[in-house]
Amino acid sequence: MFHNLWAAGKVPGMAVTILNEGKTMLEKGYGYANLEKRIPVDPQNTIIRIASISKCITGMALAKMIEEGLIDLDTSFYKYVPYYPKKNYDFTLRQLAGHTAGIRGYRGKEFALNRPFSIKDSIEVFKNDPLVFEPGKGYLYNSFDFVLLSLAMQEAAGIPFEDYVKEKILDPLGMNNTFPPDSNKANLNGVDNLAESYTTSTTGFKKATSINNHYKMAGGGYLSTSSDIAKLGNAILDNNVIEPKILKAVLTSQNVSGNPTYYGLGFQVSQDANGKNFVGHVGNSVGAYSNFYVYPNKKIVVSILINCTDPKVQKELDLINILFN
Repeated sequence: MFHNLWAAGKVPGMAVTILNEGKTMLEKGYGYANLEKRIPVDPQNTIIRIASISKCITGMALAKMIEEGLIDLDTSFYKYVPYYPKKNYDFTLRQLAGHTAGIRGYRGKEFALNRPFSIKDSIEVFKNDPLVFEPGKGYLYNSFDFVLLSLAMQEAAGIPFEDYVKEKILDPLGMNNTFPPDSNKANLNGVDNLAESYTTSTTGFKKATSINNHYKMAGGGYLSTSSDIAKLGNAILDNNVIEPKILKAVLTSQNVSGNPTYYGLGFQVSQDANGKNFVGHVGNSVGAYSNFYVYPNKKIVVSILINCTDPKVQKELDLINILFN
């Protein structure tokens, strides 16, 4: 099935890693990391944008900060970022991480900004806009929530957000091929095996527009391999990085007016197309599409990275879950 997606010209390249109880069921690359140079995808080494799977990395780092007593989920955001303009209502880190804070989403082409913003500088884009709803009274999925969350985490830790993530999450898990985007470049500087990013066109695939995701690394900027993302999934199953009670809280759906949002803190907490419970994330951004599913009941991890803006193949990818009956 994966091979046919590439052979039919639906994806330029795709890296797939599937684990069962920590053992590799399938790990393979399909198609090309670079179409022009005909460089094949390698699931262990090809670096691809992971889009919103970045939120899962942030969720794990958030859990570690809670464990270390650096932050309190239910304390006002303004305790950590007092210079952010006051709104009609206060909001918390829990609400930011669960998309219930009322922060607005992208407008126009904001999703494809190509400016070398730091996390702190980037709040100029939206900081003066009012909240969309009273915090805790609605749900609006967006990446600006995670810009603010990462800013608060950075202030609380006293070191750059990406340094904390590397020290506390990436390095302990051996995720050595996972990187934040460069602050001064669209991708990464000096990193080998970086995949080209594409978008679909009437004639096939064309190179994606240049963007700079550094400021929103927490919500959608990280780059990784399918093999590394599978390690993150294994850590969730093994409970070997975060205190189990805290991890459970991160992986529990938030509620609005008594109804589940099917979103925890950086993780989708839902059911797949076949009704099976999972935690993880589906991601879509400029030049990238991704799936990350962790099935706690089945002890299965699925990691799929595609180097193309939404190629419209989710229905086909959902078929992989048939194997888990």
